[in-house]
Amino acid sequence: MAIIETEAALHEAHRDNHTHRDVNGGWLRPAVFGAMDGLVSNLALMTGVAGGSVSQHTIIITGLAGLAAGAFSMAAGEYTSVASQRELVEAELDVERRELRRHPQDEEDELAALYVARGVEPGLARQVARQLSKDPEQALEIHAREELGIDPGDLPSPLVAAVSSFGSFALGALLPVLPYLLGATALWPAVLLALAGLFACGAVVAKVTARSWWFSGLRQLALGGAAAGVTYALGTLFGTAVG
Repeated sequence: MAIIETEAALHEAHRDNHTHRDVNGGWLRPAVFGAMDGLVSNLALMTGVAGGSVSQHTIIITGLAGLAAGAFSMAAGEYTSVASQRELVEAELDVERRELRRHPQDEEDELAALYVARGVEPGLARQVARQLSKDPEQALEIHAREELGIDPGDLPSPLVAAVSSFGSFALGALLPVLPYLLGATALWPAVLLALAGLFACGAVVAKVTARSWWFSGLRQLALGGAAAGVTYALGTLFGTAVG
């Protein structure tokens, strides 16, 4: 009885610890990329303009314009990119679907050969391939996974990617503008808030990717700070030259 209870506990622990995160959902990459891009690009844009010794009003307009332009650009780009990828996958699935309809035996042989190549005994591989090929939709799903490396039922959504990208970019790009909207007259509050946001984003991403939070946060902080420093220097240089 004790052995059975121990085995049951081990099975329960394995089940609880053997779940995986969604890596193909279509929202994580555009959301993360959008937030980082919004922070870095708008911070760099605003510091570059501020380096030219312009007015506070000009910096605010620049930041808001950068937010709007970047968010719409990111959303359009993500939608087009993901939609094109999805259309390509669907075209390949149509090819596979036609082959399954026209040459079912050849496709079954192909599936059996794949299992044999992975170490399954030929007779068993043939039985498994025959069983899986009885349902056309199941056969399509298996062939898509084995040959194309995709899951037909889990294709990324262009709309989800676009909305995630738009919202995350706008949120990231808002941080450098926020101190000015609240009455700040100097650049340093915007820089500090943006850099803190970059570190926080990097740390949050580490929770999903299992990377150490401090390394991911410091990496984003360093990249964003470098971009802001370079553009500020260029803005100062060009502002002096033009002036």
